[in-house]
Amino acid sequence: MMKNKLLLLLTGVLAVSLVSCKKYLDVKSDAKLVTPQSLQDIQALLDDYPTMNTKTTPSLPESSADDYFWLPATYNSQSAISQGLYRWQPFDSRFGNDWNYTYQAVFNCNIGLELLEKIERTNVNATAWDNVKGSALFFRAYYYLLLTANYARVYNEATADADPGIILRTASDFNLPGKRASVRECYNRVLQDAQQAAGLLPDVPAHVMRPSRAAACALLSRAYLYMGRYDLGLQWANESLKINSKLMDYNSDPGVINLTANVTFRKFNGETLFYTEMAPSFTLHATSRARIDTVLYASYQSADLRRTAFFRMVSGYPQYKGSYAESASVFFTGIANDEVYLNRAECNAFLGNVAPAMDDLNLLLKSRWKKGTVFVPLTAADRAEALKKIRTERRKELLMRGMRWIDLKRYNREGENLVISRNIRGKLVSLQPNAAYYALPIPVDIIEQTGIAQN
Repeated sequence: MMKNKLLLLLTGVLAVSLVSCKKYLDVKSDAKLVTPQSLQDIQALLDDYPTMNTKTTPSLPESSADDYFWLPATYNSQSAISQGLYRWQPFDSRFGNDWNYTYQAVFNCNIGLELLEKIERTNVNATAWDNVKGSALFFRAYYYLLLTANYARVYNEATADADPGIILRTASDFNLPGKRASVRECYNRVLQDAQQAAGLLPDVPAHVMRPSRAAACALLSRAYLYMGRYDLGLQWANESLKINSKLMDYNSDPGVINLTANVTFRKFNGETLFYTEMAPSFTLHATSRARIDTVLYASYQSADLRRTAFFRMVSGYPQYKGSYAESASVFFTGIANDEVYLNRAECNAFLGNVAPAMDDLNLLLKSRWKKGTVFVPLTAADRAEALKKIRTERRKELLMRGMRWIDLKRYNREGENLVISRNIRGKLVSLQPNAAYYALPIPVDIIEQTGIAQN
């Protein structure tokens, strides 16, 4: 029912939503053309779910990561461009990519914030006004974090002022010249927007396609984790879990449709804090062609319900099906409580708080364990062992959500020296730790139109 209400709200969105669908730098912003005038209009702009939520988050990072592989026949049937991407070769992408999908959402946020400045906040409209502003700030922080995580080098305190990040747009006028901010400036913008959003949004949203304080706190936990600020990552994970700490019991939760079916989980299940889906820009990892790394698949124990919930066997190889998008082909990429628990566990482990870290990990794993089968809690003798086990389970739990790429980057920042490889026609092709490709190529039309430096 709530989804239908959100759909109805979209009827109030006129010219600005249509403009946001144009090319990133082709947008001609003119306040006289913008029809939304009321809080309801601006809220409807932010409820424009095709732009703000569905098929919007970057997909190239998942296609570049190491959780899947192609069979030889699949590789041979693909285009030269796709084969090159599979080998981590940069290519010239143009409009219709991760960059423009994400900046369309940013454009809506900036338009909404500018329109809101013209509406006085009063005692009567305070709740709605705060929700609109908090939502716009949250969405902008959410997409800027995704862009920075993928198009820039990993956050490094020693080089963050010099490392080039993304273009930070805080106004809707795309005629203004664009330049790449530093990685530090990008993260500072994310943190500023998200913290302000956390102070404005309701604890629980009217619908999980809308932001909330719980989601904003979780986003801050994610951002600080990416930065290696484990103390603050822990603080914000705690704040999020104070509001909503639900984990689905895969044995019986109503959010589980059928563990053995081709579609396992319900959309908008109780574990989801904020809902988004992956854009269809790059589809190397699409379920129709990708098979899950067999060593990764073998790491799930027989009593681990994720083994059944996340995968089905196709011609002897595991294929992913565990998306929270209630689809066998659409990838959920939002924020859910399993991530927040894993954030808190990793932060605690890094800080040397081994016992609470393992408590969180075991709480999560037990909720995924086959009823009637003995669950033996994982233990860790020290910080290093706890981190290893938590990060292993993070990969297994958050599979195909667009997070593995940034996790590889930050683990290598800490010296793990992870080399990812693909076997192509009998030859091993590898991506070395901290390779330049980890800052993904910026679309060539953006380079041409802005003159910014390519990665």
